[in-house]
Amino acid sequence: MTGPDTDELGATVAALTADDIAPARRRQLLTRLVGQARARGITDLFKPRAAVRWMTDTVAEVAPHVPIRDLATLRRHFPGLDDDALADRLVRNASRATAGVGAAGGGVAAVEWAVTPTLLSAPVLLAAETVAVVAIELKLIGELHEVHRVPLPAGGTGRAVALVQSWATQRGVNPMMPGVGVSAVLGTAARRELRDSLMRRFGRNLTTLGPFLTGAAVAGYLNRRATRALGEQLRKDLRRTARALPEAPS
Repeated sequence: MTGPDTDELGATVAALTADDIAPARRRQLLTRLVGQARARGITDLFKPRAAVRWMTDTVAEVAPHVPIRDLATLRRHFPGLDDDALADRLVRNASRATAGVGAAGGGVAAVEWAVTPTLLSAPVLLAAETVAVVAIELKLIGELHEVHRVPLPAGGTGRAVALVQSWATQRGVNPMMPGVGVSAVLGTAARRELRDSLMRRFGRNLTTLGPFLTGAAVAGYLNRRATRALGEQLRKDLRRTARALPEAPS
């Protein structure tokens, strides 16, 4: 699906990937994302499978909207840092951002359950939270590729497909392998891999449910830990890939 609906959803998700968002603003954006999820056919009924299908479609659609800074921009935003320190900062910031999404989800849940004390809307909220977390991690993946000078495919669609596949496999993109062009789509096998990875993440997040804010601290901790682990795993893989590439100018 493309068009204004996808553009609006992409804009919400892109805003959620910013490094430093005030908690109230993050909660507002996540609430908007929940509303957009419902508008696209996810109801308040407890249907985790429908939520996973929605997440798979949505991640594939919004991936081209995720804002990824190139190396020059990163150096302007974080002056004085060498490559390792810059990568450390990116992983730290992304981990804090995904932890913040977990905390914001608790705030949204508090509002939801204050109105109607039920878990029926939980899959919608968790689906929106999971999409936001994945978008932050896609941005981290793209920017770590920049820092390690491992080029991503050119073009929005090709780059988005590579990022989604990298997230699902927790491996860096290997530019020495045949790549995907601007006409690329997320194939059946890659889509299944994405769905399975989202299902694992979504299932883990279900364990954080609790009335009002009791699950927010746990959700924040789990999000932070998962993002940090992804970042460290990707950095190891990118170091190996970068060593195998021809020397590039700094």
